Amino acid sequence: MPSAVAAAPSFELFESCMNQVKHSSKSFAALLLSLMRAAHWDIAAAVRSITGGATTLSTASARLAVESYVCCKMFQGFENESFYISGMLSCLLEPEKHRQDCFAQFKAMLSLDPPELLSLLSESLFGKFSAKKYMKIVHPKMEEAFFGGLEQRRMVASGKHPKTEFYSEFLVLAKAVWMLHRLAFAMEPLPSQFRASRGAEFHPEFMESVGGIPGGVSGGLVSFSVTPGFKIGGFVIKARVCLVSRK
Repeated sequence: MPSAVAAAPSFELFESCMNQVKHSSKSFAALLLSLMRAAHWDIAAAVRSITGGATTLSTASARLAVESYVCCKMFQGFENESFYISGMLSCLLEPEKHRQDCFAQFKAMLSLDPPELLSLLSESLFGKFSAKKYMKIVHPKMEEAFFGGLEQRRMVASGKHPKTEFYSEFLVLAKAVWMLHRLAFAMEPLPSQFRASRGAEFHPEFMESVGGIPGGVSGGLVSFSVTPGFKIGGFVIKARVCLVSRK
C-alpha cells in the first residue's frame, strides 16, 4: 500500500492498491492451505471442488486454487458502494460528494492497521464487511477442523473481532480489499471488474498466466481465475489466471 497518497485518485494508485490485495490474498491463501494440511484435509478434493478438477495437484496449484476461492468470496459485491451491506445509494444521489467522501476515507484509513481501524470504527461498514467476508470464507466445518471449535465464528457473529493470529491475517486482506473498494468508488469512471471464465481463450492483453501451462502459451484455455481484472478508462489491470492446454 502506498505510504504517500496522490492528491487525487489515479490508475497508478489503484494499481498499487491492487498489488497489495494480491500480496495479501497470496499470504492468506498460503495460511489456509497450511491449516488444511495440518487438519489432514483432502487437499485434492478441496482443489477439485474449487477448480472443477481442471488442474494438476501441486503445492503451487493448490495455493492458487485456495487463493481463487478466497478472492471470489472477497470480491463478491465489489460493484456495490457498500458490498450490499447497507441500502445506501449515495453514489447515485450525490455522486460527486460520494467520490470525495470515499477518497477522504481512503486517505484517513491508509496509515491505520486493521485492529486500529476496528477499535476506532467497530460499528463501521469496514467492520461489518470484515465480519461478513470472514463468515463467507471460513465456514463452520473449516473453523472447527482448524481450531477444534467455533469460538472465533461466534465472536464474529456477535459483532466482535477476535484478536487471534488467524483473524489478524484475514483482516490484512480485508483491509486491502476495502481500501481498493473505497478508491474505486472515488474514481470517475468507476473501474469495471472482470473475471476470466473457465474455458475462455487466453488473451494476454487482459490476462496474466500465473499457473498451469507456462507463459500464456498460444491456444491455452483458462482453467480457473485467481484474481479479477479491472478496466479503468483506457487502462487495464490484468486478471490472474491458471491455464490448461487445449485438448
